[in-house]
Amino acid sequence: MPASTHRSAPHLATLVLLSGLSVISLNLFLPSLPGMATDFGVGYGLVSLAVTGYAAVTAVLQTVMGPLSDRYGRRPVMLAALLLFTLASLGCVLSTDIATFLVFRALQGAIITGHAVSLAVIRDTAGAQRAASLIGYLASAWAVAPMLAPLVGGLLDTGFGWRASFWLFTLCGAAVLLLCWIDLGETNTNTTRSAGRPGQGYRTLLRSRPFWGYAVCMAFSTGAFYAFITGAPLLAEAVFGLPPLLVGIAIGSITGGFVAGSFLAGRYAERHPLVTMMIAGRIVACAGLSLGLVLVALGVQHPMVVFGACMAVGLGNGVTMPSSNAGVMSVRPDLAGSAAGLAGALTVGSGALMAGVTGLVVTAANAVWALPAVMLLASLIGLAGALAVRSADRAAARPAPASD
Repeated sequence: MPASTHRSAPHLATLVLLSGLSVISLNLFLPSLPGMATDFGVGYGLVSLAVTGYAAVTAVLQTVMGPLSDRYGRRPVMLAALLLFTLASLGCVLSTDIATFLVFRALQGAIITGHAVSLAVIRDTAGAQRAASLIGYLASAWAVAPMLAPLVGGLLDTGFGWRASFWLFTLCGAAVLLLCWIDLGETNTNTTRSAGRPGQGYRTLLRSRPFWGYAVCMAFSTGAFYAFITGAPLLAEAVFGLPPLLVGIAIGSITGGFVAGSFLAGRYAERHPLVTMMIAGRIVACAGLSLGLVLVALGVQHPMVVFGACMAVGLGNGVTMPSSNAGVMSVRPDLAGSAAGLAGALTVGSGALMAGVTGLVVTAANAVWALPAVMLLASLIGLAGALAVRSADRAAARPAPASD
């Protein structure tokens, strides 16, 4: 059967590369921002729209591309997105002014489709618990990729200038496009016209109590991470006076916890119900933060105490997120793409909210306890979402009352 029509499931490595490309596209070129501002002759604030504007575009695109993959299939939507990303990356390379660059940079946001489609493909081809296990392994790539990407981007900028990062995007986009053309078969065998109407699909999902439980758990678990990356530099430098190397290690601690938690999810999610893994991860996060706050209140204000507590959030998130991702797509498997896209957009919104709250609340004077407290609030809301799913599951399992 020709590659353009085959219907086989892709290898996990293909999904890892696809989702990894969607992650590194956000931050690989961050070390180049000052040089780009100089090259284009604009202020840093304007060129930083390549990050903030891009994030906003991807949040919107997730709500569009997911339903399109439900309607037209995962394969054609993903191939189109990869082609657009590759051409947009080349456009960034060739841009001679900031306006043109920002337009092509916005078009690069099409690659966020790789995140939603990878999740939907896994859900198409596996049961809910098996999907959670596979997503756990996939999540490790999501964690490692953004850790390494700025290092690679910095090396490219040092040796060849800022355009080298976008040449790399162009080459990677073309390579992954070819890989997906060969290996990404169509896994959505239930395409319908109604699935292509985002309003109708979203109304169905938003009326579902389990969907809200899964989505809230996912969004505010991630929200605790956004709170951390917003407040951690202030805590590390202004409060503890750590040197730059240790600041980097401290900020990376939560990601290290996430990698470990994701590995545990890959090992154990297939053996336990989704809601069990979700609650377990939330308990780890909340317990770690609570213990840290108690020690701080007792006067034990050491970096290992505070960042160790925050690392527990990464560990808990790694355990929770694969099951909440699988769960949100299991409410209506025929709307898996829409569910992944909508939940992804809600997660971005929650992250922005918690980052804003952290910026308003956390100061150098109170960071040692205020940052863990804000993270605990987000983690508790995530726990409430997981408990709501358990309540809905129990209600659905009760036998209907006998009729007279």
